[in-house]
Amino acid sequence: MIRVEELHKYYELGETRVHALRGVTLEVEAGGFVAIMGASGSGKSTLMNILGCLDGPSTGRYLLEGVDVSGLDKPALAAIRNRKIGFVFQGFNLLGRTTALENTELPTLYTEIDNAERKARVTAALEMVGLTDRAHHFPSQMSGGQQQRVAIARALVNRPAILLADEPTGNLDSRTSVEVMEILQRLNDEGLTIVLITHEHDIAQFARRVIVFRDGMIRKDEPVQERPRAAEVLKGMPALED
Repeated sequence: MIRVEELHKYYELGETRVHALRGVTLEVEAGGFVAIMGASGSGKSTLMNILGCLDGPSTGRYLLEGVDVSGLDKPALAAIRNRKIGFVFQGFNLLGRTTALENTELPTLYTEIDNAERKARVTAALEMVGLTDRAHHFPSQMSGGQQQRVAIARALVNRPAILLADEPTGNLDSRTSVEVMEILQRLNDEGLTIVLITHEHDIAQFARRVIVFRDGMIRKDEPVQERPRAAEVLKGMPALED
């Protein structure tokens, strides 16, 4: 699904050159669930931006489903982002005056589908995250966990091949974080490829594989042993009071 070869990324800050990625090579198979960890400045966010076609490498190749996208122009990259990649962010990035249904619908407005297909996709995406009963609620009427579920539904609505999640539990309490990971595990079980950035070791353990970055390089790349199931962890956690 994903292959990057000898990726280097440089940023010019005044007279200083920052070497953010230093020859990174890795593969993520179709249906994989990879957690990327590392301190601030380790290169993990730079890699995520490249994987999401939000930025390109200075040198090296990025192959997405066998296609080298590292040299494509901006319109081609935008098309790939809309068709193949779903994004979930720490800050939810929902439109405050727009309902859950309308927030979820937004990515479909840039695709050539009819209204019936659009409605079907939005309904299915909200069902996947258990929010059909909140479809007409605004973000201010929902908890942080519910807002993140809307963000996940929005990421799924165009049926992407890959979900990129950048600290999706960073603004959530412990139980709600596990609830979000239960959704991601379930989606992965259904075949969705997921790449997750997190600084929380406990959250990373819900993935199938953990990659640790330091100084722009991969320092560790290991499968998760005795991977916990989020649904089982939730059973042992106390319910939160309103």
